[in-house]
Amino acid sequence: MLRFILKRISQSFLVLFITGIIAFSMFTFVGDPVDNMLGQERTMEDVERLRAQLGLDKPIPVQYIKFLGEAINGNFGVSYRQGRAVSEIIMERAPATLELAALSAVFAIILGIIFGVLTAIKRNGLLSNFIMTASLIGVSLPTFLIGILLIYLFSVELGWLPSFGRGEVVQLGWWSTGLMTESGLKALILPSITLGLYQMTLIMRLVRSEMLEVLRQDYVRFARARGLSERDINFRHALKNTMVPVVTVIGLQLGSIIAFAIITETVFQWPGLGLLFINAIQFVDIPVMAAYLMMISVMFVGINLLVDILYALIDPRLRVAAK
Repeated sequence: MLRFILKRISQSFLVLFITGIIAFSMFTFVGDPVDNMLGQERTMEDVERLRAQLGLDKPIPVQYIKFLGEAINGNFGVSYRQGRAVSEIIMERAPATLELAALSAVFAIILGIIFGVLTAIKRNGLLSNFIMTASLIGVSLPTFLIGILLIYLFSVELGWLPSFGRGEVVQLGWWSTGLMTESGLKALILPSITLGLYQMTLIMRLVRSEMLEVLRQDYVRFARARGLSERDINFRHALKNTMVPVVTVIGLQLGSIIAFAIITETVFQWPGLGLLFINAIQFVDIPVMAAYLMMISVMFVGINLLVDILYALIDPRLRVAAK
């Protein structure tokens, strides 16, 4: 088991290193930050001096190794646009994204499981057919279009909810939260629904398919033949076995929610990491882009590593295969 875990950890570090250097090298095609930092009156001497000062005159692998060494110590460099430490900027923006992602995940997981179980148990009912038909909206429509439709309906036409911004926030140490104010809670509703709708439909459909498969198993027929109630069969036996693959998908979707928050934050002008990344691309702010992509990579690889380890603990067949 220890050998299996160490192997997965070493593979994770290798994936992170390769992913990071590919992403870092792609920044050379985005543009030259020197053009945005110097004015029209710049000279070639000014350009060469600033490039040397920023370390842009060195090869891409050398720049990446330097960035990686400093990132291990928590230093992601200085933003070319704001002239501040990247770690400080990320600490300011992270609470907004994490709160949005957390609320979207709760929305997607709870409703996804409830609707999935409901459509599996009452698969021929009118409500079940309506839910399955409506779920096609979450699968088919792109995220930005869902956000625009929600803004038009609830902000423009009805005027119930704000269409942009985070609302009033409360500062708790370094963490800023909108969960303790009325305007902050209202501002969270539309972006969290927009971000979590696709994940909810994915979880719902997976729960439904797995639930239908489990309900056809022999032990479920045996439990029904013993006279157990349908409630005990559905929730004590079927649902428990349904959740094994669902938990894996849920874990992976948590990383996807933060990664896909870029589109939602852009639509709603949400002051989080996603909007920070978009602005960094516009101004060719390489340290901010590199730090953001490294955070997303670490998150995805970490979740995959955790899922692999949990599966090895749950399923003895994986431990045998690893040996």
